Amino acid sequence: MSAIRPDAPLIDAEEDLTAAPQVTAARRRLRAHPALLLAGIVLASLNMRAALAGVSPLLSEIGGHFHLAATASSLVTTIPLVFMGLGSIIAPRLARRWGTEAVLCGALVLLCGGIVLRIAPPVVALFVGCAVVGTAIALLNVLMPGLIKRDFPEKAAGMTALYSTAMIMGATVSAATAVPLENALGSWQGSLVSWALLAAVAALLWIPQAVIARRGTHHGQAAATPAHTAETGPRLGRSPLAWQVTLFMGSQSLIAYVMIAWLPTLFTDHGMGKSQAGLVFAFSTLVQMAGSFVVPMLAGRMRRQRLLGVAVSALMACGVVGLLVAPVAGAWLWAVLLGIGQGGALGLALTMMVLRSGDAHTAARLSGMAQTGGYLLAAVGPLILGAVHQLTDGWTVPLALLLVVCAGLALLGMGAGRDRRIGSAA
Repeated sequence: MSAIRPDAPLIDAEEDLTAAPQVTAARRRLRAHPALLLAGIVLASLNMRAALAGVSPLLSEIGGHFHLAATASSLVTTIPLVFMGLGSIIAPRLARRWGTEAVLCGALVLLCGGIVLRIAPPVVALFVGCAVVGTAIALLNVLMPGLIKRDFPEKAAGMTALYSTAMIMGATVSAATAVPLENALGSWQGSLVSWALLAAVAALLWIPQAVIARRGTHHGQAAATPAHTAETGPRLGRSPLAWQVTLFMGSQSLIAYVMIAWLPTLFTDHGMGKSQAGLVFAFSTLVQMAGSFVVPMLAGRMRRQRLLGVAVSALMACGVVGLLVAPVAGAWLWAVLLGIGQGGALGLALTMMVLRSGDAHTAARLSGMAQTGGYLLAAVGPLILGAVHQLTDGWTVPLALLLVVCAGLALLGMGAGRDRRIGSAA
C-alpha cells in the first residue's frame, strides 16, 4: 500500500462538492481571510481538551466539596465522554443546516456556558455542565477535520498537525496550571471557570467567520440545500474489520480517559503532592505529541500496521506495570511510556480509518462509527475503574484491569492492522 496522502479525508462534515460550481465559487469569495481562519482554528483547538484535562488534578477537591464517593466523582469525566459520543451523531446534520462556521462558533459559546455551569452551587449543575461541555467538544471534534480539508486542501497534513498539536498543548497547559490556578484564585471553582475565558475569546473570533460564511450561502441558494447523503457502500455494521477499527479506537480512548480521570489521584494517593502530580500528568500529556506525530507517519508507509498496534499497546502496558510497582519513584518514566503509547495509539486509530477504507465515502462513515462508538466505550472506563477503586480501596485491581484492556488493544491492533479494506474480498 502506498503512503497515505496528506489530503486523505477522515471525515467530511459538510458536503460542499454537491453544490453547483458557481455557488461554491461564490462561497469561496466570501470566506474569511486565511489569517483569521488560521487563528480561529488554533484557538478552537486549544479548547478541545483543556476543559477536560483541567478537571483531573482537582477531582479530589470537587468530590470533597460535593461529598461524592469515588464512583460518583468519576461521572465528572464520564459524562462528557458519553455526550462526546452522542454529539458526534448530530454534528454533520447541524453543519449541513447552519454551516460549519456557525456551528463551530455555537459550539464554543456552548463550551463557555458549560464550563461556567460546572461551578454552580447544586451538584446537578456540575453534571449538567459536564454534559454541555462534552456536547460542545463533540461538535468541534467532528467539524474541525472537515473544515481543514475544505479550506486547506493543499496543506491538509500541516494544518492537521497544527490543530492536533494545539489540542494537546491546550490539555497540557490546563493540567499543569490547574493546581497553581486553584492556589492563586483561592478555589477549585476559580481554576475551572478560568478556561471559559479562552472559549469566549475563541467564540468572538468565529463570529465574523460565521457571518461571512452565511452571506456566502445566501449568495447562492443552492448551497443552503442539505446535501443528499444516501447510505451507499459496504454495510459497516456487518464488517468485522470495521468493528475491529471501532473497538481499537474505543479501547485506546478508554485507557486515555482513565488516565485523564485518575492518574493525578493515583499519584496523590501514594503520597505525591498535588502540584507535582499535576506536572507529571501534564508532562505525560505533552509527550503524546511525539507518538501522535511519528506513528501515523510510519503507518502510512507500511502495508500492515499490526506491529505498530502491538508496540503502542506494549508501551502503555509497561507504563501501567510501572504504576503498580513504583508509582511515585518512577513517575516520570511511566509518564513517558504512557504518553508515547497513548499518542501513538490515537494517531494509529485515526490513520487506520483511512487505510482500511476503499474510498473517501467509506472512510467518512467509518470515522463517524469509530468516534461515536469509541467515545461511548471510553465513557465506561473511568466509571468502572472508579467503582473498583472504591470497592477495593486501592489501585492494584483497577490497574490489573487496565492491563487486560492493553492486551485486548494489542489483539485488536493485530486484526485492524491487516492489509485489507472494508468491502473487499478477503
